[in-house]
Amino acid sequence: MPEMNTPPVQPNPNEKLVKIFDTEQESEAMMVKGLLDSAGIDSDIKSIDAPQDTFPGVGGTIILVREEDAGEAEKIIETYRKSPPLDDDETAEITG
Repeated sequence: MPEMNTPPVQPNPNEKLVKIFDTEQESEAMMVKGLLDSAGIDSDIKSIDAPQDTFPGVGGTIILVREEDAGEAEKIIETYRKSPPLDDDETAEITG
């Protein structure tokens, strides 16, 4: 079992990485990264910022994974996208 103080593992930047997910919501990217981490898939989050005076509305967050992990990551993300969102009552049951 990994130590609680160990930093999260990220893919080596010299490896071939592919974009597997993108969103305008950083919170959604963090959720997907958590799902990938739970499945043992190393991932990296990158923020895409564009000057808002030049490119209004452009930006967001992407998740990169190793090329060999892309297929498994796509399956996990597809399952995530198909699952219904939690409503407030379900969230209260989980946290309470």
